[in-house]
Amino acid sequence: MQRRIAIVSGLALLAGCSGLRSITCDVSSFGEWPAGRAPGSYAFDRLPSQQAQAAETDAIEGAARAALQKAGFTPAAAGQAPDVLVQVGARTARSSRGVWDDPIWWRGSIGYWHRSPWIGPSWGFSAGFPVNPRYDREVAVLIRDRESGKPLYESRASNEGSYGLDTATMGAMFEAALMDFPRQGVNPRRVVVPAAG
Repeated sequence: MQRRIAIVSGLALLAGCSGLRSITCDVSSFGEWPAGRAPGSYAFDRLPSQQAQAAETDAIEGAARAALQKAGFTPAAAGQAPDVLVQVGARTARSSRGVWDDPIWWRGSIGYWHRSPWIGPSWGFSAGFPVNPRYDREVAVLIRDRESGKPLYESRASNEGSYGLDTATMGAMFEAALMDFPRQGVNPRRVVVPAAG
């Protein structure tokens, strides 16, 4: 009986841990957040290019909301002027790298096709290796004072991985970008945050 309980407990623990992962980001933050000023209320401020891509911008702002809340900000109530305006952005760039993409390793590609009037077509040896895509991902947050328009805090978080920028990853990266708000640290610095999924 005790052995059965131990096995069931172990399986439950493994099942609980299977959904946990963490995201490591390089974070840089800048600004002059006024000493003693509370985070206050916010509203998103969109650039014209973001207004033209409303669905994509909605997704980015949705991913940033939880991080802003953790930093102490609250959404401005309807009809109320916010204390600060927040601009957010995200980007991802895909690149393909071979498994042996290193000057020390031979990558194959010796193959050739040669046609000679004396011996006809001939083939040489050729080898290929699979290519793994890599994604460079980055999110950015800019917080401005609503009345003066002065930038108060700017932060960026970046990393790379084998998949694109999904909602869970984007949310974790925004959390990393605002982890030290309103303080600043060494730029860039490594920040590790948990990510759902």
